[in-house]
Amino acid sequence: MEEGSEILQLYEIQYSDLLLLSSSSSSCSHYQEKMIMENLGPTGPGLLAITNVPDAPLLRRKLLPLARKLALLSPDDRKRILRDHNLGSDVPLKNPDRNVSSFAMQLKYAQGMEAIESKPSDGVGSHLNLENETMGRIGDIEDDVFDNLENMFKALGLCMMEIGLCLARICDRAIGGNELEQSLLESCAAKGRLIHYHSMVDSLVLREAGPKKGSSKRNPNNHARSKENLLKGANLDTNGNEVRLCEIHPNLWQQWHYDYGIFTLLTDPMFLLSSHRTTAKSEFSSSSDQECASPSGHSYLQIFHPNKNKALMVKASPESFIVQVGESADILSKGKLRSTLHCVRRPARFENLSRETFVVFLQPSWSKTFSISDYPMEHYNPSVHHLEQAEEHYFADQDQNALTQEIQKIVPPLSARLKDGMTFAEFSRETTKQYYGGSGLQCNK
Repeated sequence: MEEGSEILQLYEIQYSDLLLLSSSSSSCSHYQEKMIMENLGPTGPGLLAITNVPDAPLLRRKLLPLARKLALLSPDDRKRILRDHNLGSDVPLKNPDRNVSSFAMQLKYAQGMEAIESKPSDGVGSHLNLENETMGRIGDIEDDVFDNLENMFKALGLCMMEIGLCLARICDRAIGGNELEQSLLESCAAKGRLIHYHSMVDSLVLREAGPKKGSSKRNPNNHARSKENLLKGANLDTNGNEVRLCEIHPNLWQQWHYDYGIFTLLTDPMFLLSSHRTTAKSEFSSSSDQECASPSGHSYLQIFHPNKNKALMVKASPESFIVQVGESADILSKGKLRSTLHCVRRPARFENLSRETFVVFLQPSWSKTFSISDYPMEHYNPSVHHLEQAEEHYFADQDQNALTQEIQKIVPPLSARLKDGMTFAEFSRETTKQYYGGSGLQCNK
């Protein structure tokens, strides 16, 4: 499906235009506001891109390669570096067959709000009050590869939080009220994650570096076994949290799901090609990497567009930010925003290719109460609606029809996870349980 997949070129809005549109005194283009709502609304794909964010390209280029470096460190070194930079992890990092490594930090709105409000267009550096010499040190980071990890993580994360707040304000104005922005501010914090999607080579490196059992001689079947085990690595839930071990489809880095927050913001991914060698005199291996272009020219983020009944590969401009709608925004907006069903595909025939990205999950406070009154029933219980659409398209595209039915088997409908009066905490627990719990749909696959 990968090579023949249809491409979705995202609607893009410049960062400077986003700031102007979100201003309370804005008299800017109604066309841009209309296009934002069309792309995030019920007839659109549920995502768009933000371009030309000051300072962000530099931070992205420096931060994203650190995901793989952290993932392949020895456990003791990684633990020390994560502790020194106030980072945690969401996956069992002792498992060498993990499909993904994720490094997380809570980002608080209070850290950047004063700078954001007083200097709305000064760029990323102002959001953390980073001094010029700090930004200069980022350029010299090779002297100590992890030296500015925490600063860069926070700077990029707070910039993305600002984008989310601006977008929430624009959507609120179009919908009426201030439900989205207020819900974000009441949460006081967001979740930032630096994510490394492992290549097959990474799995081999981790296995060879792990504790040795029995003979230290290399087994020619190790690579094949490593490849098989990688497909059963740890998964992330629909908001980036670690869940139990589940089998992953061999063509996917992450299975089909909805995010359950308000907005998910992602950097345009970086791809790294790895080389791996083991010396004849040593049982230990080494690995190096270099950045490369996407093999297919897109992000390998794939969405399912319900109105078109199609799976589409997402393509965004280099160094842009991608914004996806989560289920909480869908619920709070009474269906005027449409949550994005998506997965992350693994490139075919590239066993040494990894994918790096930085993600910020914006969500309501855990105590936020949801109401489903006036919520569109086709969003709440979409299975019948989607099946009717699938039957209409059956003879036109049987492959897409098969995909639709497969997705329905592994993605629990909102009606099974959300009840009227639930808090966001209850909704998130039920969502995780139904996807990945003991009888969860994606642990039965």
